Parts: sequence; structure tokens; C-alpha cells
Amino acid sequence: MLSAEHATLWQKILDFQLDDAEAAFKFSERLARENGWNLHYTLRVISEYKKFIFLCCISDKGVTPSDAVDQAWHLHLTFTRSYWIDLCRDTLGRELHHNPTKGGADEAIKYDEFYTDTNYLYHQFFDELPPADIWPENTKRFTDIDFERVNKRRNWIISKPRTNKVLSLLLFGTFVPLIIALKGGDGALFSLCLLAFFVVLLITVFKWESGESTYSVGDDSNGCGATDFNVNDGNDSGHHSHSGHGCHSGGDSGCSSHGGCSGCSSSGCGSGH
Repeated sequence: MLSAEHATLWQKILDFQLDDAEAAFKFSERLARENGWNLHYTLRVISEYKKFIFLCCISDKGVTPSDAVDQAWHLHLTFTRSYWIDLCRDTLGRELHHNPTKGGADEAIKYDEFYTDTNYLYHQFFDELPPADIWPENTKRFTDIDFERVNKRRNWIISKPRTNKVLSLLLFGTFVPLIIALKGGDGALFSLCLLAFFVVLLITVFKWESGESTYSVGDDSNGCGATDFNVNDGNDSGHHSHSGHGCHSGGDSGCSSHGGCSGCSSSGCGSGH
């Protein structure tokens, strides 16, 4: 349930438009192109980005965006007038800064907790759970993000097969020779194929039982650590190494090995940037 103050802030954020009606290439279209999203999904991400901005403003501890929401934030930061003047100064009345991570295991734990807190606040203030296709659970959020900028004019992009698909192919690939060896009466080949089949089968069962993530590549996180916006506070989230703007205190950001985190800090907004 939103208080009157929160409801007023949320309405201001809802009314804020990222797409310039006069632009031939709009913010949403750029965000869709840069991430390979369809426009419908992109507009949903922008809606969730606005919710994240709201949570940054009302959190007294810290919040962390999903990766998709973070990509919207990254792009918005490049629209400097829209971000610093239109959003921070004229809409929020405060600055939300995006800072690079310091890295380290302690920071990774902190932002994992922030992400959990974000889901809690989301449910508390919006009376619904965040959509799973934009806000994945913690494990996937902090592992399935090993990204790199690629020029598609010079490179082909081919998806890696998921682990379960590979294991299925291996099962089939060992089962067929097993049947052939059985029919051919080749005892040695049959024994070898039978052993290989059961090894792959055991691995498949183990993967299924353990519920192991099939796309755990990399180790990354981001967050938005915040305290009361009447004082200087620190928020952290993101991947790009944007340095902070203006004054802030606290809210150091960071993650573990890949150093892919960054964050926002907020303070009362004076003049624009």
C-alpha cells in the first residue's frame, strides 16, 4: 500500500517518458536493438525499470536491478539530459548515481541480499511478484550474465546447446551403438557401449536431481544500495564502469570475480548536470 507521498512519487515516475516523440530512433527501439529483444518485451522492461527507480527512492537499505532492468538503466545514462535533468532533477528531485564495483566476495554477498530485498520491496509496494522473465531468481541473476560486445556484421552468433540437450544427444548416441552391438553379437563393443550409456545416464539423473543450472556462465552482480534520500546515500547496480556524479556517501558496490558490477548512489538534486 503506497502512502500519499509514495503515490505522488510513483505517479511522477509513471508519467516520465523515455521515448522522445520527435525522435526517428527512439529509446525503446535502441534498447530493443542493442539487446536483441522484441518491442513488446522491451516496453515491459522499461516499465520494470521505472519500478526499480521507485524502489531506489524508497529503500532504506539497498536494492539491486535484474540484468534486463540494468540494461535499460545503462542506456538511459547515455541520454544525459533525459537522465540527469528530466528524471533526476525535475522528476525525482534527487540524483541516482551509477558507480563501478570494487569487487570481492563480501560485495557479492551484499548484492545478493540486496536483490532478495528488492523482490521483497517489489511485492510489498506493488502487491505482486516481479515477472520471472525479467526478474529471474538470484542464482540465475548472478551467473547467467557473461556478456561481451560483438559486431554481428563480422561475427556469427550461435547459441550453445543447453546441458540437458547435450546429455540427451549423448544418451541417444550411446544407445544406438548399444543396440547395434547387441544385434551383431559383438560382446566387447556391447560392453563398452553399455558402460558409456550408463555413465551418461547417471550424469543425466544427477543433473536432474540436483537441479543444477544449465547456464551458469560467469559470476556477476549489481546493486543499488540506498539509505534515506534526505541524506547522502549509495546505490549500486550495473555492468558498465560509470563513475559517480556529485556528492555521495556509503553504498559501495561490488561483486566477485568478474568485476561486472556497478551501482547508483543518490543525493539531493541541486542544479542539473
